[in-house]
Parts: sequence; C-alpha cells; structure tokens
Amino acid sequence: MRLDKFLWCVRYFKTRSIAADEVKKNRVKVNGETAKSSREVGPADTVTVRKNQIDYSFEILQLPESRIGAKLVTLYIVDRTPKEEMDKLELKKLSRDYYRAKGEGRPTKKDRRDLDEFIGGEDE
Repeated sequence: MRLDKFLWCVRYFKTRSIAADEVKKNRVKVNGETAKSSREVGPADTVTVRKNQIDYSFEILQLPESRIGAKLVTLYIVDRTPKEEMDKLELKKLSRDYYRAKGEGRPTKKDRRDLDEFIGGEDE
C-alpha cells in the first residue's frame, strides 16, 4: 500500500492529499529514512510522523483494505511514540488553557488591566 494512502487509512491525516503534502515536506520517515508518497509500506515497517511539533512513531501490523474506524486503528498499528513526546503534547495542552477556562470568551477590561499590571506594572 502507498504511504500516503496508509496514513490516511489509519487516520493520521484527514485527507489523502494532506498526507501526501506532509510526506512531500519530509515530515514522514519509514524505517528511519525519508520517503516519498508512492513508497510501498507493509507489515513490520516503522513509520515516524512529525505532526504539531511532535514525533509520532508506530509499527505497522497489517494493511487495511480502506479507511477504517477510529476504534479499529489498534488492529493495524502499534504506537511506539516515546514517553517524552507524549509529555510534550500534555504540556502543550496545559499551556494553551492556563489562563482562561473554555467558554469564558474574551478578556474583560479588568482582566486586561490585571494582565498589564502583572506583565509590566504601569508607573501611573
């Protein structure tokens, strides 16, 4: 199976064209080597994908016939992503939500004044 089609089938990318673009930008490696979209992959290959500044790594167990459901992905690949990379992902999630809870909207004037005071402290 072609590399770009496989990445689309196991839901690493939303469309096959996005998968092909990522491969073209050298963000995907097979067995430690940069690969082209047309590269044939099979069982026992190790694929590394750089996505959102995190290097995901997985081993192919078998090839799906076509795009599969999210719950079935574990039948086709084994996640080998290092713990450090997953820690980066957690840190990234936490740093994004540290100030405002989801759904609170834009900062108020008071929030802005507090933030300005915290950052630089005005001399007025």
